[in-house]
Amino acid sequence: MKIILRDILLVFYAVISLTLFITFRADTFVYISFLLNFSAISLITFHHLYIEKYFSPFISAYIVFNYLFFLLAPIVQIGSFNESSFLFANNFPYSEELTIKTNMFVFCFHGVFFFFYMYFKKKGTTQLNNIKPYNHKPILPLTIVVLFFLSVTTFLLSFGFIQDEISRPNWMPSSYSVSQLLLYKKVLFVIPLGAIILCFQYLRNDKKSKNAAYIFVFLLMLCALLIWFKNPLTEKRNALGPIYITLIYLFYPKLLNSNTKTLSFLFFSMIILFPLVQIFTHVEYSLAEIIENPEYITREFSAENFSIMFNTLNYDAFSNISVVIDYVSKNGFSWGYQLLGGILFFVPRGIWANKPISSGQLVGEYVISDYGFHFSNLSNPLIAEGYLNFGFLGILLMAIFLSYFIIKLLIWFRQNNYQKKIVAFYFAIHLIFFLRGDFTNGFAYFIGTVFGVMIIPKLVDMTIRAILKRSK
Repeated sequence: MKIILRDILLVFYAVISLTLFITFRADTFVYISFLLNFSAISLITFHHLYIEKYFSPFISAYIVFNYLFFLLAPIVQIGSFNESSFLFANNFPYSEELTIKTNMFVFCFHGVFFFFYMYFKKKGTTQLNNIKPYNHKPILPLTIVVLFFLSVTTFLLSFGFIQDEISRPNWMPSSYSVSQLLLYKKVLFVIPLGAIILCFQYLRNDKKSKNAAYIFVFLLMLCALLIWFKNPLTEKRNALGPIYITLIYLFYPKLLNSNTKTLSFLFFSMIILFPLVQIFTHVEYSLAEIIENPEYITREFSAENFSIMFNTLNYDAFSNISVVIDYVSKNGFSWGYQLLGGILFFVPRGIWANKPISSGQLVGEYVISDYGFHFSNLSNPLIAEGYLNFGFLGILLMAIFLSYFIIKLLIWFRQNNYQKKIVAFYFAIHLIFFLRGDFTNGFAYFIGTVFGVMIIPKLVDMTIRAILKRSK
């Protein structure tokens, strides 16, 4: 079954790629630059499916992101340009020189990332193979109960906030501050997820315990609370995806427990299913008209419609690297200032008056002022973050940092401690959002989740231990 799935995946990969490059009309050097990146991604894919001996969902996410945002989307976008329009979705004009330079930066990032991924993995082989047994905690049921009541308290205190989120259109800014949004949505609202993981850990190791039935009831109630906090009416899909895919892995790991399965799932979801769904949701005909004239639906799958779909801000990552290169040529590097603002995202502007805006907003305001765009909340990929801060050296440092961090999380992922395992898997899916950027949002969202899933449960556990120790 695994081999059949891998063969199906590779057939789709080959057919899509072949179609992409056969139909691509561009300057020879632009074409070659994309071909180089395709070769790099294909090499990493081959290693991931045939050579990699560890299950590494991080590399699956890395492959899918780079294929979709740095190959498929920009090739379709550039191929759709004509004599009357040479503008990307962000109003930035197409430049062969900048496109080649962007591709060279992406190619270098792939090479450095993959080299150091292999290097750090070899250095960490002992830790990767040293799978520690889970230490049973007698007070775990009490910790779960406390986390449940914390979640219920959050439910009661945030009821007005949730109502505001449900009734507020996506385009309208929230009346709550950025710090309040981050506290609610990225920390407090994921506490149920941390408690669900602990429930699963308890039931997996102590399913014959007299407390098992009670823990199962708490598990159901916590799932209901998580759905209340995290649903399409209150959260964006890029935040919902990692949570619910993580839950699928937690409760039914057989669906996503190998490199082939995870890569296939992400590839078909992001590169085939999601674009098809977008086309269906924008069909111009009614259901009755389609039933009466089925040929209408085939019109929607034209090359023109595909190019329109990919010429949106959902797929602006590649062009935003070019924007940053252009921005730096006029304004210079930030020398770590932008990066520091992302790392210290939790510091309020009331304390740090000169705190930089996020890089995505910086890019957005630049295309507004210099290229007449109208929207400032844009993505800014990790490669662009590196270049914006330290130039080409910054790109190399970002690649090294990412490979090192992934290996550290891979060590977590191979442990029997489900908090570490699930947080690591969550980051693997979140990696698609993190790589697209900007860094501030990607980093803040992940750290907030770590607090809700690991830090707060740990603090509860430590508090209960201290109280019990004092009472004795």
